[in-house]
Amino acid sequence: MTDENNNVGIPEPEGASDIIQTDYQIGQDNIETQVGPFGLDIHNPVFMISGLTVIVFVLYALVAPTQAADFFGWLRPALTSTFDWFFLTSANIFVIFCLVLIVSPFGSIRLGGADATPDYGYPGWFAMLFAAGMGIGLMFFGVLEPAYYFGTPWGDEPLGTVRPFTEDGALIEANVAEAKRMALAATSYHWALHPWAIYAIVALALALFSYNKGLPLSIRSAFYPILGERVWGWWGHVIDIVAVFATLFGLATSLGLGAQQANAGLEFVYGIPSNVTVQVVLIVLITLFALISVVRGLDGGVKVLSEINMVLAILLMFFVLFTAGAVGIFTDFGNTLVAYAREIVPLSNPFGREDDGYREGWTAFYWAWWISWSPFVGMFIARVSRGRSVREFITCVLIIPSLVCVFWMAVFGGTAINDMISNLDASAVKANVIDAYIPELSLFAMLDSLPLASITSTLGIVLVIVFFVTSSDSGSLVIDTITAGGKVDAPVPQRVFWCTFEGLVAIALLIGGGLGSLQAMVISTGLPFTIVLLLMCVAIWKGLSSERANT
Repeated sequence: MTDENNNVGIPEPEGASDIIQTDYQIGQDNIETQVGPFGLDIHNPVFMISGLTVIVFVLYALVAPTQAADFFGWLRPALTSTFDWFFLTSANIFVIFCLVLIVSPFGSIRLGGADATPDYGYPGWFAMLFAAGMGIGLMFFGVLEPAYYFGTPWGDEPLGTVRPFTEDGALIEANVAEAKRMALAATSYHWALHPWAIYAIVALALALFSYNKGLPLSIRSAFYPILGERVWGWWGHVIDIVAVFATLFGLATSLGLGAQQANAGLEFVYGIPSNVTVQVVLIVLITLFALISVVRGLDGGVKVLSEINMVLAILLMFFVLFTAGAVGIFTDFGNTLVAYAREIVPLSNPFGREDDGYREGWTAFYWAWWISWSPFVGMFIARVSRGRSVREFITCVLIIPSLVCVFWMAVFGGTAINDMISNLDASAVKANVIDAYIPELSLFAMLDSLPLASITSTLGIVLVIVFFVTSSDSGSLVIDTITAGGKVDAPVPQRVFWCTFEGLVAIALLIGGGLGSLQAMVISTGLPFTIVLLLMCVAIWKGLSSERANT
């Protein structure tokens, strides 16, 4: 049976719990060594294979950037056009599974044992969840996606909805309301129930099998009900290695987007050129800040930065809300919820559709991205969610963040769409999203239509940068836990290694093809991890069944 000494850094269950009996000792496959003044405690072979593969990938992208760009340019459309049905079907299964758990008798089971109490209050918990979960993405796509769907001239209309502009750019008044309704509904579809269900499944699996079953906090532990003791051998090694790659490239995509957006904002406000060189410098500088956060630890680093960023994000959101017209935005929010409820089933249908640009180019990419992020976000949520009941946990992780994301899109996306409608010829949003597709400028183009544009744009740049730091820090924490065999208190130099290489991978992908390369790698790593998540649902059901039967 695992005990407190074996399961290093993870508290024993409090009260009744169905602890799994196993001879595995956490860290038994680890190599403890000293490199100069730095002590290391790394899992063999997970750390070795993951680390060396990442180093080789970075060298390849930097040494042969043209060849890498050509390969990544081919890879993304090949994967999305072939496996879009698989991503959509899997994501639907994840949502249904979570909703079933909420209403099932399993909902009363408490993570950490029957007598466990939460480690964090609601404010701190929500702040860490949002900052780690979707921070950079909301900043990058909050304006871009609704504005793009509203007026796209490139055939990406969701479900083939009507276009509000003629070919020469004139407004078609009769189509405006329907185009806006579908734009906000189609955006919400990518940011509400489906992604948070993906995160909830990974987080629940990790929390259940670590806090209740006494197993290491590692992805492989969730598969004990399926694989038994084999989970500590090569089956488990493969699962953890895939999780590391998915997490690393999912994070690199977000960091690359963040660097592009921060650079665009600096050019928009301060005239600093927007190019790959500046973006590389930004990634290096921000990675240094992330390293400082890494050294300070979870409570002194990520938690503090997350709470600061949450306050700044709320301030920016309320500024846009009240300067753009609160009554109209609240109306948009209500209409968006209704539209989302009406369209979620057609948008979730993987077959018999003709909107290939939206389904393959956007939805398939998003599901792969969220799935790639799920080891990172799921483990981070699990780390801070001990003491919650299954019902409370899934409701908070699934329902409440979905509502907040829909509201964010109504505020930022609704404001952008209204600007295109009311300032047709002078709209900076239309100029940078529809007339010329410059996605990283979309947020700043929208803020330019409101008062105090320089101040709010600077605040937007700060938000992107701090979200960058919290994502990098949190990601290095998660990857380090996986590559340390489930130890949550591994030596800090290991987290420094992964934090550094997260930045290097983002740099390599930017040099080797930019946004297309980022998206190609996240899809290629998200695909195999989708299979892992489907099997994880089976393991969760088995684990909850035994927990309920034996407590």
